[in-house]
Amino acid sequence: MKLSSLVVGKTSSRKRRLITSLFFFIFLFILPFLNSAKFSPIGADTVYASEQAVKAEAPAGAEAKPEAKKEEYQPAPKLTEKDYPQVKYINGRIMTWLVAQLHLWFAAFVLAVPIFVFVIEAIGMATKDERYDRMAYEFIKVSLTAYSITAVFGGLLLFTLIIFYPDFMKYMAGIFSPTILAYAFLFFAESACLYIYYYGWHAMETGFGKWIHLTVGWMLNVVGTVLMFLANAWVTFMMSPHGVDANGVFEGNIWHAIHNHLWNPINLHRTVANVAYGGSVVGAYAAYKFLSARTAEEKAHYDWMGYTANFIAISALLPLPFAGYWLTAEIYAYSQQMGITLMGGVFAWLFIIQAVLIGALFLSANYYLWCGMERSKGAERYTKYIKYIAFVIVSCFLVWFTPHTLIMTPGELKALGGPYHKYLGPLGIMPAKNTAVNIMLLFTFLSFLLYRRCNKIATVSWAPIGNAIQIAIFVAAIINIATLGIYFGYFTNTVYKVASSVPQVASTLFVIISCIIIDVFMFKGAKEVAPLQ
Repeated sequence: MKLSSLVVGKTSSRKRRLITSLFFFIFLFILPFLNSAKFSPIGADTVYASEQAVKAEAPAGAEAKPEAKKEEYQPAPKLTEKDYPQVKYINGRIMTWLVAQLHLWFAAFVLAVPIFVFVIEAIGMATKDERYDRMAYEFIKVSLTAYSITAVFGGLLLFTLIIFYPDFMKYMAGIFSPTILAYAFLFFAESACLYIYYYGWHAMETGFGKWIHLTVGWMLNVVGTVLMFLANAWVTFMMSPHGVDANGVFEGNIWHAIHNHLWNPINLHRTVANVAYGGSVVGAYAAYKFLSARTAEEKAHYDWMGYTANFIAISALLPLPFAGYWLTAEIYAYSQQMGITLMGGVFAWLFIIQAVLIGALFLSANYYLWCGMERSKGAERYTKYIKYIAFVIVSCFLVWFTPHTLIMTPGELKALGGPYHKYLGPLGIMPAKNTAVNIMLLFTFLSFLLYRRCNKIATVSWAPIGNAIQIAIFVAAIINIATLGIYFGYFTNTVYKVASSVPQVASTLFVIISCIIIDVFMFKGAKEVAPLQ
């Protein structure tokens, strides 16, 4: 009886992992097309620009043709320092930034957690495994507390914006008034779905009630995602306004304002980032509960919960740089000046700090995987490779955050011999960074593969061939990425320099998808080396 249960448990576990992997990759790659009525990866919106050019080139004495009566919007306010209300002892800019940042952190968490809670509950329902149901319930319980804090900071953010930026809020509200009403309705709908989903968990855990409960979870995710997309429209309109003239007078309709140039990229980037962030936070929660657990059963449960959360976080972390690159490319396509300001102007140091934090994030993720491998006796087969993986990741990290140039004093400039370092300067441009980040992603994925298979022994007859194919794919991709980065990045025209980043990304994605597929089938029916410690 025990042996048959163990076999069934292993089979269902493999199916669950396969379903989870497929869901996340399908979800992450299909999402950009869900709302893209005019999807264009790196194409600027030339229609509106050409209309403005025609108007500008019209003869001075020419009379404009009468147009149909449209709703009149006010021009963008031209404000001075005196137009911003001042509150004693309070810096409005810093106050608004702090509140907005706190609201964003909690909102990212409460929007991400229901996504993988829904998936985990569905897997538990399909496999009849109560462990998944218990884990999903704990996840949503943490999210419920964060939801209340998110609402508090959201209200405080609205209050600070109205107090410190009244003219700006009046202008934005005039354009986005329909979405503000929709946002308020969706907020109450999300609240209702969340509380029904949480408090009705045990009341609807069997029979047809489980289907109703799963439907409520699906509705919670749909409402939350639409809510985020609306907020993204407000943010991206401020960065890439669409449908406005030179004076800031809005001449389009509400869809023009929502579906501006950066809306799709920010939607994808925030969704993927939210999942990575939510998985990491839940993993930290599981680690804390593991350390405070009193019984071996509780420790085993929270250890498995932490493994699942880490799997979710890394699954979202791997494609996240590609979403960020698409967003940055669209920023440059819309306004090169905005992109230069972001990466090489007043915000350059913040961008370098962000690069350091991103590198630290990947180093931490790899370190977690290496530590997790120590729980298995089978990991001894792979520990000899860790030092080489660490060397490559650290080297790529150093290239990743190396700046092209620095703000220097005349004395420093003279000592250096110019604005660029003789040897490190070439590492500061994007071809080097694109190459480094793609290789860093590949070796992080390699750590993840070793982590998955460290306690398994493949039983299929073609396992040596499968391993050889995976090695060949990795080697070919690394050679391709390095060649594209070095040759097209330093020895060809700038046009090819930018275009070469696309096949680099394609190579990395091909490795991730193909090796995951091979790994799933190769370790189907695999034997365990020993029980995990």
